[in-house]
Amino acid sequence: MTDLATCEAHLADLVAFPTVSSDSNLAMIGHLADRLDHAGARCRIMTDDSGTKANLFATIGPDISGGIVLSGHTDVVPVTEQEWTTDPFALTEADGLLYARGSCDMKGFIAACMALAPLYAQGTLRRPVHFCFTHDEEVGCLGARALVAEMSGWDIRPALAIIGEPTSMRVIDGHKGCCEYTTSFHGLAGHGSNPGLGVSATEYAARFVARLLDLRGELAARAPHDSRFDPPGSTLQVGGLRGGIAHNVIADHAEVDWELRPVNPEDQAFATGEMRDYCNDVLLPAMKSVHEGSKIETRTIGEVVGLTPCDANEAAEIAQALTGANGSDVVPFGTEAGLFQSIGMDAVVCGPGDIAQAHKPDEFIARDQLSACLAMLHGLDAHLR
Repeated sequence: MTDLATCEAHLADLVAFPTVSSDSNLAMIGHLADRLDHAGARCRIMTDDSGTKANLFATIGPDISGGIVLSGHTDVVPVTEQEWTTDPFALTEADGLLYARGSCDMKGFIAACMALAPLYAQGTLRRPVHFCFTHDEEVGCLGARALVAEMSGWDIRPALAIIGEPTSMRVIDGHKGCCEYTTSFHGLAGHGSNPGLGVSATEYAARFVARLLDLRGELAARAPHDSRFDPPGSTLQVGGLRGGIAHNVIADHAEVDWELRPVNPEDQAFATGEMRDYCNDVLLPAMKSVHEGSKIETRTIGEVVGLTPCDANEAAEIAQALTGANGSDVVPFGTEAGLFQSIGMDAVVCGPGDIAQAHKPDEFIARDQLSACLAMLHGLDAHLR
């Protein structure tokens, strides 16, 4: 079989695992570990506290520091309430496009890694190549956060990472952070005929949302003058607003899901501090003036650091050489790359597929994108010799 045919076969196997973030990924991790072990890799499976999720870290080559990580996440977003024209968990080909949930984001890259693993195992490598496949990237990079915390204590550590998120094989050396929060409002229920006797959690949640929207403009004004991002500044968006049980009942509970994508740590501190002060100094006193038991609580779903562009980045230099790129770019979406960078590794994002396809019904990856990725990974083999 050609490399592309082998890659497609691996991809068909991988998309058949319905690894939605809410469900276990153990079956897929076991499958990958079995295949990598057969190729000659040394595999470590690291389960989370629940025992239902796991990361896989596998190594081919010498047992020394300075290795190169090929990183991808195993989880996918749900297909619920999406209108698919194909089975989302069965690979379907049409006109050079391969359709399935996760085909683009990001099992296509994992499949390419699996196709080339036997090549890396042939002969002797100067430095090791590591395969790092994580859980729960889509819900806060939980797996990668646990992994880098463990890696930071290893005596033998990789030096750099290539994260294969879909970039259309562009070399990305910077992206914003991704911080997700849920703020809950606890008020006092009552009859809708006399609103003043209750504390409407939905009304205070709406005021909270209005302040978030005002903060958008303040963050835009703080954008660095030399920002390479589009949009240039930190952004806020409201992902969900829930509350109430009936038209004529004062709602005693409401929740707001909101997301911050900071260009720097200072904007994260500014935005979260402003919202905390608004709750403590404005909203909560007004709620408590009617009902002392009122509460506002914010739960951190995930705070993933951004990938900071820097002048010296071996990972970016290698990816540019392997792809023929003249330079690097930045993207507004988040990845696990900043987590690797946070423990002193050079990191770059470069993978097959278009991010525009991610999370959509009829998600697909083009065969020519897989071919380009396989070419990069072939070049990496030569680089490692």
